[in-house]
Amino acid sequence: MSHISSVDVRDVRFPTSLDLDGSDAVNVDPDYSAAYLTLTTSDGEQGHNLVFTVGRGNDIVCRAMESFGALLIGMDTEALLADLGGASRLLVHDSQLRWLGPEKGVQQMAAGGLLGALWDLKCRRADKPLWLLLAEMTPEEIISAVDFTHLSNALTKDEALELLRRGEAGKAERIAELRERGFPAYTTTPGWLGYSNEKLVRLSKEAVADGFEMIKLKVGGNIAEDRERMQLAREAVGPDIRISIDANQRWEVGEAIDWLGQLAEFDPYWIEEPTSTDDILGHAEIRRGIAPIKVATGEAVANRIVFKQLLQAEAIDVLQIDATRVGGVNENLANLLLAAKFGVPVCPHAGGVGLCELVQHFSFFDYAALSGSMAGRAIEYVDHLHEHFVTPVRVQGGRYLAPTEPGIGAQMYADSVATWQFPTGPGWAGAKPTALKE
Repeated sequence: MSHISSVDVRDVRFPTSLDLDGSDAVNVDPDYSAAYLTLTTSDGEQGHNLVFTVGRGNDIVCRAMESFGALLIGMDTEALLADLGGASRLLVHDSQLRWLGPEKGVQQMAAGGLLGALWDLKCRRADKPLWLLLAEMTPEEIISAVDFTHLSNALTKDEALELLRRGEAGKAERIAELRERGFPAYTTTPGWLGYSNEKLVRLSKEAVADGFEMIKLKVGGNIAEDRERMQLAREAVGPDIRISIDANQRWEVGEAIDWLGQLAEFDPYWIEEPTSTDDILGHAEIRRGIAPIKVATGEAVANRIVFKQLLQAEAIDVLQIDATRVGGVNENLANLLLAAKFGVPVCPHAGGVGLCELVQHFSFFDYAALSGSMAGRAIEYVDHLHEHFVTPVRVQGGRYLAPTEPGIGAQMYADSVATWQFPTGPGWAGAKPTALKE
């Protein structure tokens, strides 16, 4: 009888702060990092996953994942994979570890890390990529994986089941379409706040030439500089390409409304994270104050319960999920169902280390089996660090191509893990970037 025999977690970091890749008004010197997990069974099968961070604190997430992993050691593999909803409840609602959240922050990210590794193992056994495995599950099977705790005043199990049953019509045709045409992408590659104006213009023009119909710029450092960068970007891409902007929670509510008033002439499509992601009523006030500019948020939202309230309060126009911020695959299924119930499009957050590889599966599943729509939807793309992954994303003509290899997309090359393991890997020999001096 197969059982979970080991959970190996590695602290993997990349010195992206040296070139200011990923820099914004709040994350001024990020070093893209991954708490990288390999779960092994007594039969030698493996599942892989990671949790993304921006440098310091990656070790804390690693330790948390080890603590959650200890709950799985010795457990029957078949039983876990047959009831991933039960596995979610085991980890997320552990009577002692949940005190660290509950259901937020490092606790939820670590639990999601373990759950993702189990889903990866399930996908490998089925020889399917995650999006296709999910799309081919019955509505009842999807519902069994979702935790509806504290959701019933906005979304009941019966309502969720009806949404999924509706999605059964035309599903085979949509799966075929995804395999043929992929899913729309947008890119943040030109927009990091630490980039020069010349680099911004060059990368913006390259993005349009590559087929992207939307780019995203970071804002919130200085209004004069934001106006200059927005003008340069708009001149570079022309009037028909969407430009979204992202403040990374930088502003107070009134400040956000005033700032957006000074950028409105450049026709921003959405403002992302204009204020604290916990400020639900603040987001609603901003949305009312800046229309028709859209409000988007979600990459730092702690759990499905906060997403529920953002939707109930009519605080956002675009819901953004992150692959490793919440409680893994299970909780993101809940988030997709909530978005479908409220009719709000989902545009996932990506970039970082492995986030593009991971989050693409949710949009593909959503189109195939739930919303059935690509209108107003696109997956973020950033051209960073994909070379370290066994099955990297494929983006052509401004579209994500459908993943075909089994798994959730998280597996990294062993050489990459060894080279960039912090602080002993050979990639870290010599001087460290300031952001990682500990």
